[in-house]
Amino acid sequence: MSEDTQTQMISEARASILSEIGDQVTLVAASKRQPDERIEAALQAGQRVYGENRVQEAQSRWETRRAAHSDLELRLIGPLQTNKAEDAVQLFDVIETLDREKLLKALIKAVEKTGASAPDLLIQVNTGDEPQKGGVSVDGLEALLKAARETYPGNVTGLMCIPPAEEPAGPHFALLKKLADQHELSTVSMGMSSDYALAAWLGATHVRVGTALFGARDY
Repeated sequence: MSEDTQTQMISEARASILSEIGDQVTLVAASKRQPDERIEAALQAGQRVYGENRVQEAQSRWETRRAAHSDLELRLIGPLQTNKAEDAVQLFDVIETLDREKLLKALIKAVEKTGASAPDLLIQVNTGDEPQKGGVSVDGLEALLKAARETYPGNVTGLMCIPPAEEPAGPHFALLKKLADQHELSTVSMGMSSDYALAAWLGATHVRVGTALFGARDY
């Protein structure tokens, strides 16, 4: 596929997604494991907000590109190990996956040690109470949020969730929006390629879209 064709396809997909979610919702391009040519095509199409799952992959992809695109916003949307906290605070503008007090303490220490600007934080909520999935429980949210608000040197701006794959997403989206409103949090990150329009309708401020934007990975 030619570079022009790739750019056109992603530009058209992006325009379609934006028309569905409206002006009040931010499209986060979930760029994990995407080949360089698709990333470049998305940049050419005007996409500037990207979500990455792994710190090391994001470093190799974005550190040099940041010099060419000063308006990039990078968001960590995958789980974060405490030993990667220093790298994360220096690279990402937003970390969406705070889910435990141990990680909160590691992020505070990392900001203090590196002198980096403290990224905005979202708390990931495990709305389906799935033992294999990251995220604080609904019952544990209040305590973690209180600790973060009292001790983190930056801003805690919102909540994020990934609903169980085998359940309808709507009730989980509605719950996350309700929790965000209860705690006066303005950012609600929810919805992916299969359900971003529903998420936007139910109050998402950010949707994390990969396949619907970039196309299916062919490897």
